[in-house]
Amino acid sequence: MNKITPHLWYDREAIEAAELYVSVLPDSRVTDVTTLHGTPGGDTDIVSFELAGQPFQAISAGPLFKFNPSVSFAIVCDTTEEVDDIWNKLSQGGEALMPLDSYPFSERYGWTTDKYGLSWQVMYAGGQEATQRITPSLLFVGDVAGKAEEAMTLYTSLFPNSQIAMTDRYEGDGPDAKGTIRYGSFELAGVQFAAMDSAMEEHKFAFNEAISFMVHCEDQKEIDKYWNALSAVPESEQCGWLKDKFGLSWQIVPTAMDEMLSKGTKEQITAVTESFLQMKKFDLAELQRVYESA
Repeated sequence: MNKITPHLWYDREAIEAAELYVSVLPDSRVTDVTTLHGTPGGDTDIVSFELAGQPFQAISAGPLFKFNPSVSFAIVCDTTEEVDDIWNKLSQGGEALMPLDSYPFSERYGWTTDKYGLSWQVMYAGGQEATQRITPSLLFVGDVAGKAEEAMTLYTSLFPNSQIAMTDRYEGDGPDAKGTIRYGSFELAGVQFAAMDSAMEEHKFAFNEAISFMVHCEDQKEIDKYWNALSAVPESEQCGWLKDKFGLSWQIVPTAMDEMLSKGTKEQITAVTESFLQMKKFDLAELQRVYESA
């Protein structure tokens, strides 16, 4: 299991969206669907799936949050024909943010939303072998424009097997301050991420709970470590969710809870759900107690 898993929030379309994505990318599959009953949003579907071998999770939990381009997913393709094929399938019903075309950084590239509003960047690798097909990309805009490097430094200091791989900086000839990050590549627990600053005025969006990153923890000590280091907005703490100082959402979750919710009896799943809905930071011992006594 990867240490960090992207998590996508939908109104009621999580299963439908996951099925679309796995149909578009090779080496992809839905691995589990669990329905939680009695949540504030009603019955809630949780879908675990893999895209190009990488784990994702999605939830249908009501129309509380909307996707925006502050977080996108960059897909690296081996051929320009593959770029066109994936673009045509994902962009249907969406909106092109950067048209499919030739750019200085890629012979074939486009940035689009899909019909659910999720942002994808699709690009030709130029013959270079990609070690990771899909890269989460963080765009620091508005109040956090210019803070991409600070964020990369914080994140890589927290997770094992992490590093800042490269930084390409602005020269100061546009709206972005000289030295801020035009493009940065970094790894968290072996997973590749990208980060960019943008001070463009038309970027009127910000990080929100529609996309979060699940951190899988083996014990309470790990839960406490990541929670204490990342949580910066007390009013956003709920059910293992938190927001960091940049507004990015994380879920700090025990790995044991995946098994509780996917393999437990109906009574056990209900008991665990009722328990964690009352928590902010997860109490692993209490979750295990409730699970075993149900």
